[in-house]
Amino acid sequence: MSTKDFIEKDYYKVLGVPKDATEAEIKKAYRKLAREFHPDANKGNAKAEERFKEISEANDVLGDPKKRKEYDEARALFGNGGFRPGPGGAGGSFNFDLGDLFGGAQGGGQGAGGFGGGLGDVFGGLFNRGSSGSTRVQPRRGQDIDTEVTLSFTEAIEGATVPLRMSSQAPCKACSGTGDANGNPRVCPTCVGTGQVARGSGGGFSLTDPCPDCKGRGLIAENPCEICKGSGRAKSSRTMQVRIPAGVSDGQRIRLRGKGAPGERGGPAGDLYVTVHVGAHPVFGRKGDNLTVTVPVTFSEAALGGEVRVPTLGGPSVTLKLPPGTPNGRTMRARGKGAVRKDGTRGDLLVTVEVSVPTELSGKARDALEAYREATVGEDPRAELFQAAKGA
Repeated sequence: MSTKDFIEKDYYKVLGVPKDATEAEIKKAYRKLAREFHPDANKGNAKAEERFKEISEANDVLGDPKKRKEYDEARALFGNGGFRPGPGGAGGSFNFDLGDLFGGAQGGGQGAGGFGGGLGDVFGGLFNRGSSGSTRVQPRRGQDIDTEVTLSFTEAIEGATVPLRMSSQAPCKACSGTGDANGNPRVCPTCVGTGQVARGSGGGFSLTDPCPDCKGRGLIAENPCEICKGSGRAKSSRTMQVRIPAGVSDGQRIRLRGKGAPGERGGPAGDLYVTVHVGAHPVFGRKGDNLTVTVPVTFSEAALGGEVRVPTLGGPSVTLKLPPGTPNGRTMRARGKGAVRKDGTRGDLLVTVEVSVPTELSGKARDALEAYREATVGEDPRAELFQAAKGA
């Protein structure tokens, strides 16, 4: 977070809470907005992603009592994000060096606005630097990992635990993650251990970038480790047993929190993203939470009705009643025999009837069909079709 952001942004407005909001009210507002603008719920929406970052930044400050106190004091001093006009240039504005503000009070007295020790104390918690100029090297979050897995149709419906072999950057074992062959790196003099350096952006403010000398680590190795070349990170392979939830679909991307690359200096691990590929099934298909199956029936079953036994995925068969006069292609429903939903319930099995026409007939069957044809002479199922065609 840059100094400019800290001073100018109205985090109360970002979260939609009043300045006297309680910790519970802030937490409630953050959770509501985070769910609404989370990237997983707004894939491909850059504006939602930017809004989510803004919400998270506001919660990081207002959700921490110490940071919130420092923020409120700074806002009170600077007046809603802008420095109060003073004597000097045109329009009552004047030029100054932010270093003077952060360097402490002149002459050992009280700092601006009555803050003893200067504004370094006010911003110390947020910028990892106290008024004494001391710094501490910060933890770093591990990288996210993307991988893929292929499941059978049944595994995708019922869920499965699969082994995944992953390669990622992890703390170097040779130097214990320090980057120094002797295990004793020094604090980077360029960024003073913060991992960031300031660059001017005009108007007396500065923005921050990763330090080019330590690559954002905050540490520099005097004797670089031969394995990791001083980075403190080395390639590591591991096999992890990952549980894929029931009901996943082909192409779905699953996020497993904290299962990514290990963090650095006590930082949290990254996340693991698994893209699932699902194989086809010789009998069953899928439409959303429902499974599909096509069942052949005889002409007599379709015409006269009856009971038809239908297979299910991984369970006992079910019996469906076929009403008399069932046409070819009619779909019936076996409830609760489909895929698992997010709430734990199941979809349905959609059963499509396909009237089977025999290619060979026994003499008895042929005689019966001939008798049926004689009995239905004069009945033309295509009469309505031709009548409609003439009238169109």
